[in-house]
Amino acid sequence: AENNGAAAEEATPAVVFSAFKPQLLVQAPKATDAVQFYKAAFDAEEVSRTMHPKRKAEQELPLVLSAELKLGSAVFSVADLADDAAQVKSEGSGCVFFLETDDVEGAIAKAVGAGAV
Repeated sequence: AENNGAAAEEATPAVVFSAFKPQLLVQAPKATDAVQFYKAAFDAEEVSRTMHPKRKAEQELPLVLSAELKLGSAVFSVADLADDAAQVKSEGSGCVFFLETDDVEGAIAKAVGAGAV
């Protein structure tokens, strides 16, 4: 029998995810401007903000590590994409999805079993 394309004999224990949080990465140092835009244009509520410590003497302001916003029932975060960030190797901006779970090893095993590299 098949279950969503996977053979039943290779059943994996269920992994429960408690949150799915998209993070928008914008070219540094524009995250603060992006947050202000979402607040002004869409009445987004800023829930929290975490800053990078200043990493370079010539850097005027610390970069935004994560600014969490609530827009209606949706929650997402905005962050500055630093020059040396490993997450996104493209120009300008990108998006990362965070999944929260208490069973990290189970989630990784399930993803690898499904073909993640």
